Amino acid sequence: MADRVTVIGWDGSPLTAAARAALGAATLVAGAAHHLELPEVPAGAERIRLGSAALAARRVAGHRGTAVVLADGDPGFFGVVRTLRAPEFGLEVEVVPAVSSVAAAFARAGMPWDDAHVVVAHPRTLRRAVNVCRAHTKVAVLTSPGAGPAELGLLMEGVHRTFVICEELGTAREQVSVVTSDRAADHTWRDPNVVIVAGGQATTTSGGWIAGRDPAAGPRGWTLPADAYGGGLGEGEREPLRVSQLARLGPRLGDLVWDIGCGSGAFAVEAARAGAAVIAVDSDPRACARTDSTARRHGVQLQVVHGTAPQVLEDLPEPDVVRVGGGGAAVVLAVADRRPQRIVTHAANRDAAERIGRELTEHGYRVECALLQSVELDTKAWTETERSVAFLLSGVLPTRTT
Repeated sequence: MADRVTVIGWDGSPLTAAARAALGAATLVAGAAHHLELPEVPAGAERIRLGSAALAARRVAGHRGTAVVLADGDPGFFGVVRTLRAPEFGLEVEVVPAVSSVAAAFARAGMPWDDAHVVVAHPRTLRRAVNVCRAHTKVAVLTSPGAGPAELGLLMEGVHRTFVICEELGTAREQVSVVTSDRAADHTWRDPNVVIVAGGQATTTSGGWIAGRDPAAGPRGWTLPADAYGGGLGEGEREPLRVSQLARLGPRLGDLVWDIGCGSGAFAVEAARAGAAVIAVDSDPRACARTDSTARRHGVQLQVVHGTAPQVLEDLPEPDVVRVGGGGAAVVLAVADRRPQRIVTHAANRDAAERIGRELTEHGYRVECALLQSVELDTKAWTETERSVAFLLSGVLPTRTT
């Protein structure tokens, strides 16, 4: 095992005295090509081109001598420190930090970033990173080959955002470009780069108390009463049913939710309040307009699509969870063909519920059904004001866990 391992962050600034001293004593140096060209790297040191962090960590762990690992930005922020400290390598490291690439990108843009989400985009996580960009007004994306600005822009179709793209920060080839999301795929971008994705309806301009989205923003509660939506909610939108639907679907940050038959937008807004990206679909243009207005009033981001399901669903990006508020069995089956992890819907009678349940079961979903009855009372006179009955169905793909 290496006698000593020092991880040095590099942001283009002159190296600190501590960093120079560690490099001067190094018998092995790992880093990207531009790190290994630094004049402070000893001529006699073994050099490792840093590609796979795990492979580099294994080489460092097996080295007999003093090792230095160079990494862009702050190596403890989505960086190599986590890999080096993993139990399988058993390395204790000293860290000489630098300004993170995210902080540098926001500095170049002249923007505060305590209210930003930060995500990492690899080909395997790109879709979830895009969903965060859809749902929030300020996101920094640490990209990778195959999951860069062009791919982000292509997957953001239908959602307008501004991209601030910072290429090769800290180097002589550093460049900052501002493009709209729909134009990002028209260019070839150099790695490494950081993309600031901004736009949509900002909820606040004042400083907060927590980084990222303030969980206390907006009124308290998973669901809101009918008067928060101007009243006039449809039969499938009443609060007891919405509470149960949200509990069954569990929308969360990084998810894409389809709300088919969005009506007033009550469910779509509440899924967005949970941090998920939402596409709200309805065949009635008045419902689409009302949903858009409701989202603006409650300060959440969502995409409204006017069209008739199931046909309109064909061009939508893949969902994680889906609420079917209208369209019946035909729409539920079209959704099941897209294999979201969870589906929730409701039926007015037992025959309809059984039919939907059988079809979901045949599609491989584990089905649950509950008869949900609620009675609202006027607490001044303690008299019944409204009664509703619905069969609540949910389907879960047992083979998926995320």
